[in-house]
Amino acid sequence: MKFPPKISIIVPCRNEARHIEAGVRSMLAQEIPEGGMEILVADGMSDDGTREVLQRLAAHHSSLQVLDNPRKITSSGLNVAIRAAKGDIIIRMDAHTEYAPDYVMRCRETLEKTGADNVGGPARTKPKGFIQRAICAAYHTLCVVGGARFHSVDYEGELDTVTYGCWARSSFDRFGLFDESLVRNEDDEHNLRIIKGGGRVWQSPAIMSWYIPRGSLKSLFVQYFQYGYWRVRVIQKHRSIVSIRHLVPGALVLVLLLLLLIAPVRHTAPVALYIAFSLYGLYLLAASVLAARGSGWSLIFPLPLVVATFQISYGLGFLLGIFDLVFRNQMGAGCK
Repeated sequence: MKFPPKISIIVPCRNEARHIEAGVRSMLAQEIPEGGMEILVADGMSDDGTREVLQRLAAHHSSLQVLDNPRKITSSGLNVAIRAAKGDIIIRMDAHTEYAPDYVMRCRETLEKTGADNVGGPARTKPKGFIQRAICAAYHTLCVVGGARFHSVDYEGELDTVTYGCWARSSFDRFGLFDESLVRNEDDEHNLRIIKGGGRVWQSPAIMSWYIPRGSLKSLFVQYFQYGYWRVRVIQKHRSIVSIRHLVPGALVLVLLLLLLIAPVRHTAPVALYIAFSLYGLYLLAASVLAARGSGWSLIFPLPLVVATFQISYGLGFLLGIFDLVFRNQMGAGCK
């Protein structure tokens, strides 16, 4: 399979003043493919200084173009950039991530070699503080993230979703653009559309990037709450569940909440509640030991709270998504 050489890098962002310059410079430092490349940053009307950084960089780099994303969400930003892109290969990048100098070349190479409809690398991470180290340790522990293959840095092959993405432009003609009704999970939904349409999603460890995770438990909670919430919309749209891992956190939170509610009125409920919380506590301890064993024993103390934040936030978001869908008959009312 041969592609015209022009490559378009698309980057959605909003209020990324702390990370945007390092991220864009990592993109500008890419090995230039034959025919050249362009970088299209769709800015969601940032008000924290991000736009000023982008304009300063664009003034010195003709390959960088800054676009307006008035809807401010990732899915619409991606679509704005795709529509403006001139390349026949489109690669998504992220402001929170640093990239190997050959990232673009490896994406193109893997796309041509596999003939897949979307390719990408595994979700490597690059922590810059103690809490970020704990978040990364949990993120790469399979019993925490439900065995998602894109968390495995050594896995190569087909999977249900991939970090960021690289497509032949014709893939968007075949499978459509990103769903702008989604505030989160737009990439998962698009990959599901590809697979259900007979396409393939492929991961190669040779495609190397390093995601900089959230720096606090509060921001991690908000991020995964939104992931859980918008997962409900993906399930509703496709009438299918890709993996049981998407349901487990919601089921866990639902059981704990029900036991808390009936404990005052049922004499057996406090015992069941004690057993449930004890079992979950043992799970948190076991998951934390597994994560610390691979990432450093100094992380063992914050890890139970980090693991719980991943799962409880996702589960609460998932339950609120169901509530909004069933009782309010709309998504987005409880989660922006």
